[in-house]
Amino acid sequence: MSFENFHLHPAILKAVQQCGYTTPTSVQSEAIPKILDGLDVIASANTGTGKTATFVLPALHKLITSHVRKQAGKPAVLILTPTRELATQVSQAIRTYGKNMRVSSLILVGGMPYGPQLRSLSRPVDIVVATPGRLLDLLNRRNLDLSLVKMLVLDEADRMLDMGFVDEVNDIADLTPDDRQTLLFTATWDNKLAKLAQHLLKEPDRIKIETEPTQKNIEQRVHVVDNLAHKNRILQHLLDDDAMKQAIIFSATKVGAEALAHDLKDQGYAAAALHGDMKQGARNRTLTNLRRGRLRVLVATDVAARGIDVTSITHVINFDLPRFAEDYVHRIGRTGRAGAHGTAISFVLPDDALHLERIERYTKQTVEHHLIPGLEPTRSLRRRAAKKRKYGNSGQRKNHYNDPKRKGSYRYQQPQGHKKRQGAAKRNVTQS
Repeated sequence: MSFENFHLHPAILKAVQQCGYTTPTSVQSEAIPKILDGLDVIASANTGTGKTATFVLPALHKLITSHVRKQAGKPAVLILTPTRELATQVSQAIRTYGKNMRVSSLILVGGMPYGPQLRSLSRPVDIVVATPGRLLDLLNRRNLDLSLVKMLVLDEADRMLDMGFVDEVNDIADLTPDDRQTLLFTATWDNKLAKLAQHLLKEPDRIKIETEPTQKNIEQRVHVVDNLAHKNRILQHLLDDDAMKQAIIFSATKVGAEALAHDLKDQGYAAAALHGDMKQGARNRTLTNLRRGRLRVLVATDVAARGIDVTSITHVINFDLPRFAEDYVHRIGRTGRAGAHGTAISFVLPDDALHLERIERYTKQTVEHHLIPGLEPTRSLRRRAAKKRKYGNSGQRKNHYNDPKRKGSYRYQQPQGHKKRQGAAKRNVTQS
């Protein structure tokens, strides 16, 4: 199959060909014809499978073929994304695929001044790409009207729910017409999403692309580390390798990202942090510097790095291992873009053994362990696995709700011989 089989408008097809794309991905092949037919669609597919083009191309086609009259502050297409970075990526895709047609799009995200956004809303607009918080703010100010929305797209809906936007999404959807077309895209599926879909979509066509959660062109490695100091020594060794052209380092916290970026800059590396507390102007400058090669290292949190699409990223380093397997997949998907080879390296503390096991079960892959001469760990994950078998846990027995030896946990069991020892204790008290 080729993109020509979709019978897209020639202006859109020309833009796709100018991008060098000839064969659609699996999710595009299955979803685009159904979207063009006007069906509500739920598409579950992993990161890097071309979901953005899956809804952008049909949206542009419907705009150019339906001759919808543009009105100020009244978009025909509304696309909701969980983060500013992802909204920026979607807006870029709209400009790329719509460059041969007259289409006006607007991005509405937090962290940006209201003035430019309000002035843009005073002009006719076809497509609005927004994060839920800023969109609701503008709706409450009556600067935006959703009564003409023909297509509502929820991009990375699972992440929006994880970030607590379920009420905002429902409120926004209630302000759009009942006869709209609704598209929901997600990497994962659970009961919360099913409940949201039941409320928002009408007889949706469910598309689930069964692919490996990770890309084959990404080499994955694990370095077992003893502590923070050990992490820093291994990180410096990796950064001294010329093969690492550009890297994204993932930190678990905003404070950790800032501190690590500061330390790397002090060591002479071209590094910067990216996290949710930064103003949008600073975030945009940081990403521009990354894309232009002015930064070699970006230290980011999960939410901030969501949606980053920079083909020159050769390495992803999990300085802190993510607690959710889905986040691991999204993280390493920042490298190996556009078919290039990428390397994903994870630092794993002995206490992280359970999280690594969950990642390997989810990805259906065993990540190879690597050792650096002179920087070998003194502790082993194998010992933690033994404790897991013994205690039915990751070995974290103290202060853990799942501790089978801690009263109050749902896995608590009386130790063998407990009653016997208790009876012996009573006899001893009686005898004394």
